[in-house]
Amino acid sequence: MIIDTHTHIGTILDYDMHLEQLLRSMTAHFIDFSLVSNIEAVETDPQGNPLPPELTKPQNQLLRETLDTVRPHADKLGVLPWMRVYCEMPDAEFRSILEQNRRLIYGLKLHPFHSRTAPDDPCMEPVYRLAAEYDLPIVSHTGGCKEAMSPRLYNAAKHHPELNFVMVHMDLGTDNATALDMLGKLPNLYGDTTWVPIHTTVEAIRRYGSKKMLFGTDNPIDGNNTLLSNPSGCRSLYQEYFHELRNMISPEAYDDLMYKNAQRIFKL
Repeated sequence: MIIDTHTHIGTILDYDMHLEQLLRSMTAHFIDFSLVSNIEAVETDPQGNPLPPELTKPQNQLLRETLDTVRPHADKLGVLPWMRVYCEMPDAEFRSILEQNRRLIYGLKLHPFHSRTAPDDPCMEPVYRLAAEYDLPIVSHTGGCKEAMSPRLYNAAKHHPELNFVMVHMDLGTDNATALDMLGKLPNLYGDTTWVPIHTTVEAIRRYGSKKMLFGTDNPIDGNNTLLSNPSGCRSLYQEYFHELRNMISPEAYDDLMYKNAQRIFKL
């Protein structure tokens, strides 16, 4: 079994990801279940500038649209609502949507790079209270700007031991060293494999055992062949996870990484 804890749908900026792409890729690579966030919740461009209102949608509208897209495929897909924390916080309507669709919602997604709001900012407390009330893990992008680096997520996880936190990317674009160190400091802090070199994952398992990393991909961010090859045609690093990694760690550790840890943390 394989569970992908980090996938997307939506079209905004340079992103163009469709449900059909995701489902085809899952079938091609024998992925049984994926957790989906809608990229259209992006609030700032890569330079940190707020997007003009005409390019964005209110959080509640976007959540309803995401749920409507995923609902016919609930046996294969679950929702991680992308929280638009730069512009708005969850309100009574958001809570109502969550309650009505709790079986489809498995956690809450933060993207400090595209919101320029750090996870340890005091303004985040309403999100964490909501997550604790509904027993939802927090999944957060790490890397790319000071607000998004792993120590800021570590601070939030330390302050909220009642919640589980996942460091997506393990500090994207770095050598992952800081995120690796953070990973071992708290029992409620986890990492994922999205664009993470296989040697980082092996080192995380060597240091901390097999219960601390989750399989995630960003599928289908590079199109139909995200899990096969990158845009230049080179073999995707995820092929190493599907094939070479089996010979580098124990079968038990491989199963933990590829699906069992996700089952436990997201209650799948």
